[in-house]
Amino acid sequence: MADTSPSFIRFVRLGPEVFEALIAGDLDTARTLSGIPLTEWFLSDEVDWMWKMRLEQIAGDPTAADWVVRAAVAEPSGVPVGAGGFHGPPDEAGMVEVGYGTDPAHRRRGHARGMVAALLEWAAAEPSVVTVRASISPTNDASLATIAGFGFTHVGEQWDEEDGIEHLYERPART
Repeated sequence: MADTSPSFIRFVRLGPEVFEALIAGDLDTARTLSGIPLTEWFLSDEVDWMWKMRLEQIAGDPTAADWVVRAAVAEPSGVPVGAGGFHGPPDEAGMVEVGYGTDPAHRRRGHARGMVAALLEWAAAEPSVVTVRASISPTNDASLATIAGFGFTHVGEQWDEEDGIEHLYERPART
């Protein structure tokens, strides 16, 4: 029977050099630079757009490199199970937005919940962060279930050019 308990997630910073290797489809170099056995998922259409977007973001704001997407490694196995981070550094009000995705080979095992828990711990440890936001399509039952129980409150809606309507959920960084 598969382990369905929430996992402990350790985030591994990837950075611009790894993003460039992933964009180029060079998984071996990305593995070497990151120091972890990144899976083929890191080259998939599901996430390749993200490496490009975050690389451009860091070029415009180098401080974003400390906040954006990292590899999510399940412990104690040391297996990369997805990616997570924030959409950028805290805004002027101290808000950060979480983002996470799980490699399909590792879904339905609690890794996404583990990522959210780790992101909330990260946010709570940063004095400049006041509020944590999640934006989720109202039809994305998996993500809605993932944030349940973490104290998020529905605060509104926004229109996303790619995803359409998204519900906004927020919670204090420290509870």
